[in-house]
Amino acid sequence: MANRILTLILLLSTLICPQLAGASLFAPSSPVQNSRFLTVDRVFAFDFQQQQETLTLRWQIQPGYYLYRDKISLTPSQALLGDISVPAGLPHKDDFFGEVAIFRDSLTVTVPITQSTAGATVRVTYQGCADSGFCYPPETREIPLSTVTAGLQPTPSNTAPTVTAPAQLPFSPLWALLIGIGVAFTPCVLPMYPLISGLILGRKQQLSARRTLLLAFTYVQGMALTYTLLGIIIAAAGLRFQAALQHPAVLIGLSLLFIALALSMFGLYNLQMPSAIQTRLAQWSNRQQSGSLGGVFCMGALAGLICSPCTTAPLSAILLYIAQSGNSVAGGGILYLYALGMGLPLIAVTLFGNRFLPRSGPWMQHIKTAFGFVILVLPIFLLERIVGDTWGARLWSLLVISFLAWLIMLGLRSQWRGMRLIQLLLLIGAVTTARPLQEWLMPSSSQANTAHTTSLPFTPVHNLEQVNQSLASSQRPAMLDLYADWCVACKEFEKYTFSDTDVKQDLARFQLLQADVTANNAQQNALLKKFQVMGLPTILFFDSNGREIPDSRITGFMNAEAFRAHLQKLGQ
Repeated sequence: MANRILTLILLLSTLICPQLAGASLFAPSSPVQNSRFLTVDRVFAFDFQQQQETLTLRWQIQPGYYLYRDKISLTPSQALLGDISVPAGLPHKDDFFGEVAIFRDSLTVTVPITQSTAGATVRVTYQGCADSGFCYPPETREIPLSTVTAGLQPTPSNTAPTVTAPAQLPFSPLWALLIGIGVAFTPCVLPMYPLISGLILGRKQQLSARRTLLLAFTYVQGMALTYTLLGIIIAAAGLRFQAALQHPAVLIGLSLLFIALALSMFGLYNLQMPSAIQTRLAQWSNRQQSGSLGGVFCMGALAGLICSPCTTAPLSAILLYIAQSGNSVAGGGILYLYALGMGLPLIAVTLFGNRFLPRSGPWMQHIKTAFGFVILVLPIFLLERIVGDTWGARLWSLLVISFLAWLIMLGLRSQWRGMRLIQLLLLIGAVTTARPLQEWLMPSSSQANTAHTTSLPFTPVHNLEQVNQSLASSQRPAMLDLYADWCVACKEFEKYTFSDTDVKQDLARFQLLQADVTANNAQQNALLKKFQVMGLPTILFFDSNGREIPDSRITGFMNAEAFRAHLQKLGQ
């Protein structure tokens, strides 16, 4: 009798357990269990630690996944952060986003805290993907900070703008030296060198070459001291407002200022210190004793404060760069090299006389104009952070074409036979550089056809309410495509899967909905949370009653053949 009861229990368990297993496996109430991808907390295990003025951020990254470098951002609240040190990362290329930098395995970021008050926090945002193309939405963590007292009287902002990982600016100490040398040959500076040389030496007996070199070098060092101190002061101020210098409105304002400086170099107007201040500084300089080291040093220091129309724009551009970098040592060093570059021709004139100076002429104005194009590099670099890589490439193309066109026009006046060959090479360079503008203004027929054939007739939905309304009003099955611009595999779906003719025919029986969650705002996050979506691409299928079909959602890329097979299973 006991054996019969035991046999009956075993028989009932074999009938009930598969049903329970099937319910847990295919129940639509927990779709995350069906995903072959890990949750974002497991993929990018995040940790932090603050030790006095230093905040350390750490990520442990699972194999097969990576973090984007340019998606890491920090937003302080009631705190001021210093220079954020982010490693360069590994190069990574895909067909849609081009060359990017990523991190694998682990990442450590050190964040210096200049000051923080009670209740201060830092909001850390990051984003990554799987090697298969499955991408997670931007993830945000709010970190509480301990109080840090700054050396200066703190005036923290309650809502400081986002501080992103510092990018490499198109500048170097060598550029500062070359700009200084170039400014020396502008029409406002070069003709003054013989006069300055006479003031340095004074009207005394013939001096030895060593004494002459020492006096000229001392004058240049006095001028360099003024510029170095100016660089340190500007960098210190820039460090205090570094967060504001990353805000889009500030970046646009700086770009407009750089453009105004460039236009002054093109001769549209002159920028210079008020004449009354220049006259007063010149009088103080003339009172110094010529021929003495102390007097010559003071003359150089005062001369560094007198800005001519040709030096104002380059100097302002360098100062704005230094303020944006916030590095006091680099700021002082850059302006020291700039002053040294301006002083090298002066040393040569003082030591060897006017015979080494080139003759004045229109070429000096051409150098000034060339500096205008150099200054235009900076607004493009700043605007790239706002407009993106595509428009950035178009702006670079426009600048290079303008510069090459100016060089070609200059060559038209030359009688040298070889100039025609140089103009031809410049023209070829301009045509080659114009490709980003050409693709924008005159897209090829193949591009237009591709753009037309890859699109499905999706109905856009922006929030959960619109999704529910669309599902309720439809009397047929529906497909909801969750899309974002930062999703690599979403782009692959558009290009390789949704463009397939057979796929389009199979989808004809579905109502096609698409939710663009690129902005990652509250409504979009609520939509993702409702459907328990971990990342993108994710495609959901609903029956004619608006209920999600069990075991139907797609996470990750599918080619056209696999996608059609999936649709056929849904129709069975």
